Amino acid sequence: MKRIATSALLAIGLLAGGGWWISQQAAPKGAEIVLPGAASAQTAADVEIVEMVQGNADAAVEVIEYASYTCPHCANFHANTYKQLKADYIDTGKIKFTYREVYFDKYGMWASLIARCEPSKFFGITDLVYKGQQDWARAGSDAAIAGELRKIGLLAGVDKDKLESCLSDGTKLRALVEWYQANAEEHGITSTPSFVINGTKYSNMPYDEFKSILDDELG
Repeated sequence: MKRIATSALLAIGLLAGGGWWISQQAAPKGAEIVLPGAASAQTAADVEIVEMVQGNADAAVEVIEYASYTCPHCANFHANTYKQLKADYIDTGKIKFTYREVYFDKYGMWASLIARCEPSKFFGITDLVYKGQQDWARAGSDAAIAGELRKIGLLAGVDKDKLESCLSDGTKLRALVEWYQANAEEHGITSTPSFVINGTKYSNMPYDEFKSILDDELG
């Protein structure tokens, strides 16, 4: 289980460092480098963050997962418990499942920008990111990690130019950080993965415990 740093300054630092670096990598040789969002009239407050939802949007039971793309326990959850949860409760329309990102580091932010580049591909890209976590997260340099994440986006069918645009969108990145901080404060999220089931927070748990809680909520 990965613990969340509560300092807003850390998040701001990650945002500035991560967003600026990846915009440098995306810029064509010889092009002028501009800090992401610096010259844009749009502010983070103007950016609408899309909730990533699976299952029945009108279900009486909602499960919100808070997870980080760089969290090994989150990758393990998605490789095991999530698959059972999806088959038994999400695909059958019994619950509404909402996935919300938590940001520990710039690499998780980059993965989030790729996953959100095309909302219709979000959960497919998320699956690829977690499956390949041990590879891309250990690629070595920042450039190598960014390159591996780009490959995931391309593999999922995201257009190369669109992918680069998403990765250099500093305004979107700022909005995502503010969104994450507000969500974490609202639900008291201190570690990942964490789950909020109809307003009650739970830590990571085996599928049998998950099933018992959901069955009780479903009555």
